[in-house]
Amino acid sequence: MHKTTATDGTTLHYRVLGDGPRSVVLVHGWMMSGAVWDAMLEKLDLTGLRVVVPDHRGTGSSGRPSSGYSLEQYAKDVLAVADHAGAKRFTLVGHSMGGQIAKWVASEVPARVAGLVLLNSVPASGLPLPPDAAGLFRTSAGDREKQKTILGLACKQLSPESLEGMLKDAAGVSKEAIEQCFDAWTAGGFAHRLAAITAPTLVVATDDPFLPPLFLKQAVVAPIQNARLTHLPGPGHYPQVERPAETAALLSAFLAGNSAQA
Repeated sequence: MHKTTATDGTTLHYRVLGDGPRSVVLVHGWMMSGAVWDAMLEKLDLTGLRVVVPDHRGTGSSGRPSSGYSLEQYAKDVLAVADHAGAKRFTLVGHSMGGQIAKWVASEVPARVAGLVLLNSVPASGLPLPPDAAGLFRTSAGDREKQKTILGLACKQLSPESLEGMLKDAAGVSKEAIEQCFDAWTAGGFAHRLAAITAPTLVVATDDPFLPPLFLKQAVVAPIQNARLTHLPGPGHYPQVERPAETAALLSAFLAGNSAQA
């Protein structure tokens, strides 16, 4: 485990797997830590890769400040980790809210982003939820039953073992991160930045009940100039946990096809 410091002094922890020449940064979403990538990483061929896996503030081993849970600050945090890891140019892989953060980074430093893979990404414009769902999500910090309900709604092919692992991870996410991140990803508000993204972009859609393929095509693919959609049928919101081998294969194929951009 490595650590660096965010622009506001928060300690940020991250892992590095592999020692290849190509850097890949995995950006996780809400209610989880970088551990959400573990099942996929076990299936990913690391040949030629150096994979950087941060824990966002408020999650995993990173610091737990009372504030700073905005998409802009998260983007700064990801860049702080990339800089500390020596990743001058990298492919970004973002899941859910992590897809929003990845898009922000790709719009902030387009020359550094060689490629962008967005797994069930929340749109830059945000994703307002109905009041009952919003109440459930925002008040779920430290509440195993609420978090189990959320994962039950979101996932379609989650094994009991995987569910238990995700609940254990979610239990360690701070109340501030749960509440303030929820406000940040539902609000979005940075669609105007997407025109600055130049990286080849793969948007992965699944049978996610919250973010179906047609919606992602309109809200995530269309606003990005070099984006295309692929559909992985079967899993729900967490393909890297529900179908790790297939998700790793999609990432490997993207990296192979995008090798000229590295």
